[in-house]
Amino acid sequence: MRLSFLEPLYAERGPFTSVYLDTSRDTDDAERAIAQRWHRLREQLARQGADRASIAAAEEVVGADADVPGVHGQAIFTAHGTLVLDDELPAPPAHDVARYGTLPDAMPLVAQHLPEIPYLAVVVHYRGLPTADASGTVAVAAEAGRWPVSRVAPGERLLRRVPVSGWHGAAARLGHELDRWARRTGADTVVLGGDEWAGNVLFRRLPRALRERVVRVGGPAPAAAGRALLEPQVAGVLRGRMAAHDRALVETFLARRARGAGTAEGLAAGVAALQRGQVTALLLHPPRPWQPAEPLWTGPGPAQLALTEEELLSFGVRAPRRERADEALVRAVAGTGAELVVVPADEVPLRDGVGALLRYTDAATPGA
Repeated sequence: MRLSFLEPLYAERGPFTSVYLDTSRDTDDAERAIAQRWHRLREQLARQGADRASIAAAEEVVGADADVPGVHGQAIFTAHGTLVLDDELPAPPAHDVARYGTLPDAMPLVAQHLPEIPYLAVVVHYRGLPTADASGTVAVAAEAGRWPVSRVAPGERLLRRVPVSGWHGAAARLGHELDRWARRTGADTVVLGGDEWAGNVLFRRLPRALRERVVRVGGPAPAAAGRALLEPQVAGVLRGRMAAHDRALVETFLARRARGAGTAEGLAAGVAALQRGQVTALLLHPPRPWQPAEPLWTGPGPAQLALTEEELLSFGVRAPRRERADEALVRAVAGTGAELVVVPADEVPLRDGVGALLRYTDAATPGA
């Protein structure tokens, strides 16, 4: 997964306030509950030494996602009295959390973007009789998304309505349009729902390569404004999957590791590779939400990280700071143009829960 959505965050210098807040709108007293949660977090930030201007900047956007219905959350980052990043969370955080520190607490936001699978959702249904001379219409809704963020940030949507009598020809044209759309968005899967007859006509007229990625699901489920098309069906189809692009990176890592070249493993080796800008993709075991991570030492640059203060001092970094490893690793991945892939520990065992697919190797690369 590319971390380009974090670029605005790392374009700023800290210290940062990082806020994760449940902003669900699934109860009658939602606004009051959000205000109470924020009041507790605001007090936490004040006790941690956050400046008033940064707390106020966060407060201005707390609950500003009122147009997003249902269960969800909000991630807010501010620095020096300015809003840096405000992102919708597809699920509420396990606990409302506020932190003030030199680096932003970005790993929980990254975890909410996983597995970031690109897909198309398509719903077709008709009114009338499925015969060539029948009156009535076939309605089509299609949407591109990246799961699970599309739950609260739906993508581009296509709407079509055609006479039942012209559906066979229209379905062929629509099939090619969907194929081009899937290629452009890199969709791994097409989730097709709706009426059986109209759906069968479209399915048979899809180009073969796209047809092989189709998963048929139950009847139409109209999406609420601000929510993904076919949200529950898409969740069922994609649950437990990994994006095809990430899966390819994992397979490349495993093949190279078996050959003993082109990878690094373990925290020390991964950190060293990030220092040199060698990492194509950093593989991590799933983070333990809201648990403290072991520390690393960091400097102002994203590649300035090390296991010891002495190592950074030897690189000429003045006044290194001791930071959580997850915060330092995410910043290094984003800042060096690498990708992040989270893999289950039982599927891909990694020393220290860290592995790296390398762009290049040299004699100085430990663990390569």
